[in-house]
Amino acid sequence: MTRPPRLSRRQKLTFAAIAVVVLIAVALGVGLGLGLKHHDDDDDEEPVPTFTSSPVPIPTAVWEPRVNASWQIILNSVLDINPTNPSVQPDVEVYDIDMFIHQNTQVIPSLHKLGKKVICYFSAGSYEPNRPDSSQFPSSDIGKDLKGWPGERWLDIRSKSIRSIMASRIDLASKMGCDAVDPDNLDGYQNENGKDLTSDDSADFAIFLANEAHKRNLGIGLKNAGEIVKAVLPQMQFAVNEQCAQYDNCGMFSPFITANKPVFHIEYPDGAPRSVSATDKNEACSAPGSNGFSTIIKGMNLAGWAQYCDGRTVETKVIS
Repeated sequence: MTRPPRLSRRQKLTFAAIAVVVLIAVALGVGLGLGLKHHDDDDDEEPVPTFTSSPVPIPTAVWEPRVNASWQIILNSVLDINPTNPSVQPDVEVYDIDMFIHQNTQVIPSLHKLGKKVICYFSAGSYEPNRPDSSQFPSSDIGKDLKGWPGERWLDIRSKSIRSIMASRIDLASKMGCDAVDPDNLDGYQNENGKDLTSDDSADFAIFLANEAHKRNLGIGLKNAGEIVKAVLPQMQFAVNEQCAQYDNCGMFSPFITANKPVFHIEYPDGAPRSVSATDKNEACSAPGSNGFSTIIKGMNLAGWAQYCDGRTVETKVIS
């Protein structure tokens, strides 16, 4: 066996000195919080979302609908109600209506006379060219088209200008006497929006909208955007969901029911309006995860026709 060469006394002293220097350097690094760390370690850390909107306390005056509340939603027409002697069908607890087209009508006070609550719909996450305030939107905050909706485009919901416009819309809802708002299109992160929006952006925007609503004693619902339910649930009074049965994701919204908050659920099966098969109705009304939902079957135009899970069909009178 070949023996390793013997080290001289000078070599031993040199190696010992080097070892002492290395130990001191390591000790200083640890003491200063500069210990050696592989850069890839950062990849394992869960990113913490930074929200610019902090929830405000919810006033006791804010309306909180009950689970299983009955409802109707009509967004393309003005309800035809005689303000002197109001009546409306169906006789449900809640009406969800387009805010802008009812702005100069007596529909909301008429519904209130009948003991109904009114949710006012507007799009919070998209630009629509024919709304009264459309000229206020900066072109730099307007993104890509919404597929299937000509002229409608995604918005940069982080923009101060956009948030100011939406606060004004919520203020209008308050002045009109709405009980709550239904701000649509908070799910830009799921689409090619042209503004690099993320789910954290949508959650932050939803909290901002909730704050603005609550400051005015209005309720607010989360429209779709199931991925942000956990982040925004405490600030929401209800959810409005479209097609969770069709896309098999109703369970994403069931935390609302657990929190004793309703899910106003819409399905658009083939044949609606007028002719919906028993199979389609059952799938809409019995989807996994939808227990306790307030389900309604509608045509995609969201006009006066509706069908309920008990088999009733209704036709609410509207002004075409």
